[in-house]
Amino acid sequence: MSSISTRLVCSTSVIDEVKLILHPPDASTAKQAERKNRIDELPAQYKEPIRPKDASILGQSIASLVKGVQSSEMDPSDILTAYGKQALRAHARTNCLTEIMILSAETWAKECNRKGPLSGVPVSLKDTVAVNGWDSSIGYSAWAGKPMEKDCALVRLLRDAGAVPYVKTNIPITLMSGETSNDLFGRTTNPHKLTHTSGGSSGGEAALLAFGGSRIGVGTDVAGSVRLPAHWSGVYTIKASVGRFPRTGNTTGIPGQEGVPPVYSPMARTLEDLGTFWRAVVGMRPWEYDYSCLVMPWDDSHSLFSPQEVLPGSILRPDKRKWGVLWDDGVVAPSPACKRALQTVVDILRKSGQEVVDLNAPSPYEGFKIASQLLIADGGRTATKHIRSGESNDTGVVQALRMASLPCWIKRLYIWYVRYIKRDEIYAGILDGFHERNVYDYWPLVAKREDYRRRWFEMLQEQKIDFVLTVPHSMPALPHNGMKDGVKSFGYTLLFNLLDYTAGVLPVTHVNALQDELPRTFRPRNNIEKSVYKMYDAKAMDGLPVGVQVIGKRLEEEKVLCGMNIIEYCLDLEGIAYKPLDA
Repeated sequence: MSSISTRLVCSTSVIDEVKLILHPPDASTAKQAERKNRIDELPAQYKEPIRPKDASILGQSIASLVKGVQSSEMDPSDILTAYGKQALRAHARTNCLTEIMILSAETWAKECNRKGPLSGVPVSLKDTVAVNGWDSSIGYSAWAGKPMEKDCALVRLLRDAGAVPYVKTNIPITLMSGETSNDLFGRTTNPHKLTHTSGGSSGGEAALLAFGGSRIGVGTDVAGSVRLPAHWSGVYTIKASVGRFPRTGNTTGIPGQEGVPPVYSPMARTLEDLGTFWRAVVGMRPWEYDYSCLVMPWDDSHSLFSPQEVLPGSILRPDKRKWGVLWDDGVVAPSPACKRALQTVVDILRKSGQEVVDLNAPSPYEGFKIASQLLIADGGRTATKHIRSGESNDTGVVQALRMASLPCWIKRLYIWYVRYIKRDEIYAGILDGFHERNVYDYWPLVAKREDYRRRWFEMLQEQKIDFVLTVPHSMPALPHNGMKDGVKSFGYTLLFNLLDYTAGVLPVTHVNALQDELPRTFRPRNNIEKSVYKMYDAKAMDGLPVGVQVIGKRLEEEKVLCGMNIIEYCLDLEGIAYKPLDA
């Protein structure tokens, strides 16, 4: 070997040793090997094809499964086997799972409460959810191999209700991205189209549900983290208001962040299952498991229909409600596919006798600025402090945090350039608030939030609005690595986290390459819209799910569920009900 070659080998060796110290590779390698081993060690029944008995189980609603277990006509172990098989199939296609708890779940299924409201029902959990003896690393290699020492409040409630936790699902590192990827577990793909993301941060959960590897799961939401994946993957969710769903005892990348309050919320493959699960959890009196839950029993008075005489041949119409439509958040206009979904819902609601008006609301752009500033008030230091040197972070998050950490004079110069040379006041206004704040600067921001909430409350009261209707995002599912350009485009979801309003998402249709082509006359209004629309391609997105968002006031989970049922009922009447992925 030549001296040059020797020096090159030595240099490479030194670099490799440094990398070993800064970012131990065996953290990710070992974690993925552990996951593979847990799959390989499962009994042979989980490797077999889906049998007719399994298919029958997978095709039943939660209510039907519970009824079968309570009557002893079904065995929880058989239900677990069917969902274990399908979950592994979903994982093979999308890389949606983190912790494979199926072997332990076999014992949990045998010992489950067979008279509970969720008896024998397998429940998938976002990786953040604490299960005794299992990691909740949320993508941080530094947290791998550090199992939780006890069940969180939610898991204790689920076990008492008879449910069987069996898998945990993938997330983006820091939980601050709309795409699910990390070094520890890898990237999760969309089961409808592998070239596109399933969303984030509850993207693993959405992919699993869309594929049919679970009927019900639990995610979190601080800026759209259950609603965005539901929209992009074609599943159902209702983001809770603070105090309605158990959340204590879990892991998070931003503990103490309450400026935009985070919540845990259920996600489901069908709307019926979503309602069944909500009723079951609230019926278990979550305030007796979690101090943060309000004493607020489930209210079943919100029904689609009031008592009415139905003449032969006539169609039953839902009770009349008033819907206010938010067509545009002023930052990124809905793409043709998303606007078509929204217009479809508006049209069928009007046809069924519902009152639908354009919403005259306080500026969504103002709310987006306040919420963004609250979320980044620590300069992103809390979420990134556990990331090891050399460990990857989402490109969009990196971009946002880089802006937050720029020296003031450089940032002011750049904002001046954007505002006066590029003439982009929208983008400049958002950049203005991207910096770390001390307490003296933070409290006035909270005061702005409260005043903004007051104005929204008064508007809804004055206009007598029952539901706000809008898109969950301006786009269908983005291609992988889309967060580099899409990280500033979450105004349609983040707004309702800021307000702490109950917000649901349901799938309505799919992208159609011919119908949803972008008009040649389209011109972006600002840099954010320009960046996002670079990724809109109706042909490449053809077949991806598209949903709508239904919003109520604070703590109106029952009412929002009713609103979603109205929409689904009307879609079904028109013969255009959404058809889930047949995997």
